[in-house]
Amino acid sequence: MDLTDLPVIDFSSPYVLLLLLLIPLWWLWRRGRRAPSIVFSRADVLARGRRGGAFTRRLLGTLRILVLAGLIVALARPRSGAHTENVNSEGINIVIAIDLSSSMLSEDFQPQNRLEVAKDKVKQFILGRHSDRIGLVAFAGEALTQVPLTVDYPVLLAAVDNLQAGQLEDGTAIGTAIATAANRLRSAPGHSRVLILLTDGENNRGAIDPRTAAQAAAAVGVKIYTIGAGTIGMAPVPVGRGLMGMRYEYRPVEIDEGLLRDVATTTGGRYFRAVDAAALQRIYQQIDQLEQEPVRAHTYVRYTEEYRWPLAVAIIAIALEALLSVWRGPLP
Repeated sequence: MDLTDLPVIDFSSPYVLLLLLLIPLWWLWRRGRRAPSIVFSRADVLARGRRGGAFTRRLLGTLRILVLAGLIVALARPRSGAHTENVNSEGINIVIAIDLSSSMLSEDFQPQNRLEVAKDKVKQFILGRHSDRIGLVAFAGEALTQVPLTVDYPVLLAAVDNLQAGQLEDGTAIGTAIATAANRLRSAPGHSRVLILLTDGENNRGAIDPRTAAQAAAAVGVKIYTIGAGTIGMAPVPVGRGLMGMRYEYRPVEIDEGLLRDVATTTGGRYFRAVDAAALQRIYQQIDQLEQEPVRAHTYVRYTEEYRWPLAVAIIAIALEALLSVWRGPLP
């Protein structure tokens, strides 16, 4: 249990409680007093006396102590409250750009192809973020914004699920993807703007040079993390169906790592190489740790005045003392 969840009890005027120390002194003083002698002219009066005897006298003394203690505690103004934490986080602006070119169907990322594994790791990354504005850009031979910056994560997750190779003209337009994402990020609120770009190929389409796009992104404060996805060497690529099922060809994995590294370095980001599904998961976990917004928490206590309870005890004790005194009756 978090200690901040426990209720808080304190007093507005705690020094008043020092008066409680006078109660035992008062009790000792009363006990030490010698009762005055009473002369009775009739024996039957002495025999009857007051009702209740010694027990009633002790009960009256206890009630008087309760009256004094209740009044003193009420004057100290007890109050109860609970800790409330107000968490303030500005959040980070993140655009995730995913390559949808046909080569992303290569099945070197088990248990599925590169695209399906990338989608799964991206969804895990999104679910691990809090209060960040996240957008989604899909690119191949062109680039399109699938979801603008949003905190509506269910909509974002659904859009990631719907990504399919073949949705866009085939090819790999890395520069266009960077420009599209940077255009979304440039007017975003806050100071942190991040692009996470995943591709498995070389820039072969689009009119925008990736390095020029990276320089423009850096000028508006966008940091780019680039991820090259693909095994080392050859990878099986589906090329159609035959009589025996899906047919595959082994093709060389060609990732322009020099370009991706330059893009990341220009913007103050980092380049990562993912050779399998486990490596891709570790990369997204690393980026998640690198991009954490400081959280400012303010803890305060909301109090409720509780003086009515000890005051009620004192009033009840006074009433009981009065009733008991009436019941005992005066000496006849």
